[in-house]
Amino acid sequence: MHENEGDKMNIFDNFLSSVCIFKNRDVLRHSYTPENLPHREEQIKQLVELLSPLLKGGTPSNIFIYGKTGTGKTATVKLVMKNLEEVSKKVDARVVVQYLNCEIIDTAYRVLATIARKLGRNVPMTGWPTDQVYEEVKSTVESKGAKMVIVLDEIDKLVKRAEEALYSLTRINADLSNARICLIGISNNLKFKNFLDARVLSSLSEEELVFPPYNAEQLEDILRQRTKIAFNDGVLEDGVIQLCSAIAAQEHGDARKALDLLRVSAEIAEREGDNKVRIKHVRKAVKKIETDYMLETVRTLPLQTKILLYSMTLLAENMEKFTTGEVYCVYKRLCSKISVEALTQRRVSDLLSELDSLGIINSIVISKGRYGRTREMKIDSDVEALKKALEEDYRLQELKKYEEETRKILKLGIFET
Repeated sequence: MHENEGDKMNIFDNFLSSVCIFKNRDVLRHSYTPENLPHREEQIKQLVELLSPLLKGGTPSNIFIYGKTGTGKTATVKLVMKNLEEVSKKVDARVVVQYLNCEIIDTAYRVLATIARKLGRNVPMTGWPTDQVYEEVKSTVESKGAKMVIVLDEIDKLVKRAEEALYSLTRINADLSNARICLIGISNNLKFKNFLDARVLSSLSEEELVFPPYNAEQLEDILRQRTKIAFNDGVLEDGVIQLCSAIAAQEHGDARKALDLLRVSAEIAEREGDNKVRIKHVRKAVKKIETDYMLETVRTLPLQTKILLYSMTLLAENMEKFTTGEVYCVYKRLCSKISVEALTQRRVSDLLSELDSLGIINSIVISKGRYGRTREMKIDSDVEALKKALEEDYRLQELKKYEEETRKILKLGIFET
């Protein structure tokens, strides 16, 4: 007797019949902008006051906004921009808002071309001289008589790669008679201003807004607001919101961290088939987020640092702690196997310090008396996961061939000098 088509199990059936914790998980993502932002009323009010001249034919100052990651800078600016565009249509003020993430749009050409395209000009994303694209922006905004707000999020990335775009935009108003452009720069890093050209700095920093970190109580309010939309009723165990808030408050009051923690905790609970998000799920989420962050960092490391870290994963399989000398011997051996020129021990020591500051390894400098000092280190992270992330780099896959040979040498304690 054949099984009825309708009775066949679909591989997603278990998922469909499992407990549903989320009502809308996107509410807990960074990209979501809520209708109101708790504990940012003061910053919203300041921003509205600074931009209000646009609605009455005036020219607002350029604005520079800074504060640590997860302090609500981008969300606040996007909320104010949305309201500004809406009200400008009502009063026929023709305000055009262009939001640019300088992590992605990171060259002078791409910045100017994106602005020109927003104004309706068919400028290619490559191929023209940058000066020509600037002229296109200037003539179009002037002919339209537009008032434009250009938001440059992560502006420090632009400063490193395309300061001429900033200089062009800060001086553009001097060349306009009919139109006005207002710049809003957003940064997590105040120190980047030290690298700015003095002419750009004076123009860009006409008005400054500081976003302070959230405290644990404020983070609780933010999570409670999102929880109402994100989850079904009664799925959070008592203390989950408080714990997520307390952990994020320790890390400079980062709302993103708090939201990520809550979302990942709920995802873990869902995968485990639990009908509630519990304290134990938050604890697991902390470990998962830390591991994910560490692996993402590892994937972006330069080749030499990856070989060095790979050497340490082999050592970690044989001993809990190891010294700079031991790491250097294995590193040098692996470099020779894949025809990469090994760095000096002094340079390797610098790379080890960088890995320590990134939290990938844990090291202390110990004194050996008259034999000087050495660094003793260990890998705190999941060694297996670390190794897999390193092996994603095709250049390191070759090293797998020499793993067994290296392990034997390590077990025998034979180190080349």
